[in-house]
Amino acid sequence: MIRKLLLTGRPGCGKTTLIKRIVNKLALPASGFYTEEIRERGQRVGFKIITLDCKEAVFAHVHFKTPERLGKYGLDLSVLETVAVAALRAAARARQLVVIDEIGPMEFRSAIFRDAVNEVLESGAPVLATITARSFPFTDAIKKRLGVTVIEVRPNNREQLVSELSEQFMA
Repeated sequence: MIRKLLLTGRPGCGKTTLIKRIVNKLALPASGFYTEEIRERGQRVGFKIITLDCKEAVFAHVHFKTPERLGKYGLDLSVLETVAVAALRAAARARQLVVIDEIGPMEFRSAIFRDAVNEVLESGAPVLATITARSFPFTDAIKKRLGVTVIEVRPNNREQLVSELSEQFMA
């Protein structure tokens, strides 16, 4: 049985969609968050965090005038540190499936988020997460942890992965 599963792949390959489909198929108690693009007139202008219990907050936006920036986006790390981290820690304490979408360069700018991810990975809770394919010290260390399985999502394997990964979590 896979207890700590990290999905990686190129942007737009379907990692978030895959996570949502697996969580729905499993019908296990789960908590955590996923990210969703904010689009205006066909252009991506930001990202929001949506917890599995339906709390939403804008995490990154082109109009945010914040000191923390990544590319064209201003980041509101306080949203990540309150909404997302609270959901992760609650799931780990309850030994529920912990859903993290995503462990990437925007998110790991927060030390509180990095600490929460490490706490979750050290807990006995099962983890289903997406992680950037790019190489960064924080994410590279996570990918090398004992007990972590990393699977690359591609357009030609994502349909098959829904069933395969759901079965492995249920085993």
